Amino acid sequence: MKIDIERLGLKNVPVDPETLFTFPEGIAGFEDCKRFKLFHEEGKATAAKVFWLQSVDDAALMFPIVAPDSLDIEYQIELSDADCALISLQDAVDVAVVVIVYRDQAEGGKIAANTRSPVILNLKSRKGMQKVLQELHPTLLYRAR
Repeated sequence: MKIDIERLGLKNVPVDPETLFTFPEGIAGFEDCKRFKLFHEEGKATAAKVFWLQSVDDAALMFPIVAPDSLDIEYQIELSDADCALISLQDAVDVAVVVIVYRDQAEGGKIAANTRSPVILNLKSRKGMQKVLQELHPTLLYRAR
């Protein structure tokens, strides 16, 4: 299969369908987009930290994502039985948690992260979901630099 990645100006990028992540409920605001390809750009200073979640259903839709620990945030997220069933999760070691980052125009274009709705990826089943947290109690990690 081949996809277009409009944001990067790439056309007909070959993608193995077995590497796609399926979001049964989509992502908030984009519920019709169910299939995503996860990738990163090599050779950029941010490449080690920033990955991209590219919609296969809408070439214009792509989310930059990062691991919470790269922002000095640590989550302890409790998934319900329904959440686990949604992404076919049977073992916690199969989970990756990421957050979507964006430019906050209200804050002068600063980079911000959607910490209230992390993305949960089951690396084994290749299913994902966005978990909207009702209460947010992240642990902020402070590292000496």
